[in-house]
Amino acid sequence: MSRPNLALVGATGAVGTVMRDIVSTREDIWGEIRLVASPRSAGKTLKVRGEDVVVRALAPEVFDGIDIAIFDVPDEVSAEWVPIAAARGAVAIDKSGTFRMQPDVPLVVPEVNPHAAADRPRNIISTPNCTTLSMMAAMGALHAEYNLQELVVASYQAVSGAGVAGTARLYDEVEALAGDRGIGQVAGDVRKALDNKLAEESPFPAPIAFNVVPWAGSFKEGGWASEEIKLRDESRKILGIPGLKVSATCVRVPVVTTHSLAVHARFEREITVADAHRVLAAAPTVVLMDDPEKGVWPTPAAVVGTDPTYVGRVRQAIDFPNTLDLFVCGDNLRKGAALNAAEIAELVARESLSA
Repeated sequence: MSRPNLALVGATGAVGTVMRDIVSTREDIWGEIRLVASPRSAGKTLKVRGEDVVVRALAPEVFDGIDIAIFDVPDEVSAEWVPIAAARGAVAIDKSGTFRMQPDVPLVVPEVNPHAAADRPRNIISTPNCTTLSMMAAMGALHAEYNLQELVVASYQAVSGAGVAGTARLYDEVEALAGDRGIGQVAGDVRKALDNKLAEESPFPAPIAFNVVPWAGSFKEGGWASEEIKLRDESRKILGIPGLKVSATCVRVPVVTTHSLAVHARFEREITVADAHRVLAAAPTVVLMDDPEKGVWPTPAAVVGTDPTYVGRVRQAIDFPNTLDLFVCGDNLRKGAALNAAEIAELVARESLSA
C-alpha cells in the first residue's frame, strides 16, 4: 500500500510550527504533506521535511486525496471543518476541545489508550488539553499497575498555552517593567505601570510578569475555570475511570513554554516511592529526574523543547495512605499538543499500512 497523505490544518500557528518540525524529524512514513491554513495565510511558503511547501487555504477540496488530517484550530473552526474532512475520507485528528467529551469520539494518548484510536465511528479522534497531557503518560503508567483512585492537581501553566498572543504579552510586560526594581512592592503598581505603557489588550485577566494568575480558561459553574474542568473530565475518559475523583487548581505563571503540575495521587493498592520509580523508569516516554538531595528535579527551563514527560519530587504522602506526591513537567507545545497528535496520526497510518 502507498504511504498515506497527511494534511496539517493550522500549519502557520505556534503549534503548527512545532508540528512541521515534528513530522520533519520523526520517522518519515508520509506521502504528501499538505499545509493548510486560513485564507490570509494561503500562498505562504513554509519548510516541511526540508522542502518548500505552499500553504493552501482551508476549503473542502484540500482534503481530497488526504488520508489523515491534523487540526490545530479554534473550537469554532474545528466544529465546522473536522466533519467536512472526515466526510471526504480523512481520519480527522482534532486538537480543539470541540469533540473531546463526545461519546462517539475517542480521546487518545498513545502511551495510555492506543486501542481507543481504532474505535472511531465518525472518523474523528480527539487529543486532550495540553495540561492533561503534561501528566498523562506518568499517571497512565502508575494507574496500570496500582489503580488510580483520586487526583488533586495544581498546574503551573506557561503563557504559550494561550497561543502566540500569550507569549508576546509576557515578553512585552517584561520589557515594559524591566529596570524598575521598585515594581512589585506596592499593591496595584504592576498593573498601573503596564496600563501606562502597553495599549494592547492582554489575553490574561491580570499582569503575568512578576506575578502568578490563579485562572486559566473561561468561567464555569461553581467558580471553576474551564481548564480545571477539562483536566477532570479528560483524565476520566483517557484512563477509563468514569468515577475518578479529581480536583484541580490551574495557575498561569510567567514561563514561556512547558507546563508543570504538582500531583497528589491516591491509588487502590499500597505504593512506595521505589515502586513508583520502577514503573516510571520503565515508561518509554517518561524521564525520571528525582534526586532532591542533589537538587535533581525537573523544571520548565531544563526540559523545554524536548518530548518526554519529566517526573521528580516523588514522595510518599505522610498523612495519606496509598498516596504519592510528585512534580511533573512537559513541553506544552510538543507533547502537550503537536507530538500527541502526530503520534496518533502515526498509529492510524501504521494501521492502514498493515491492513
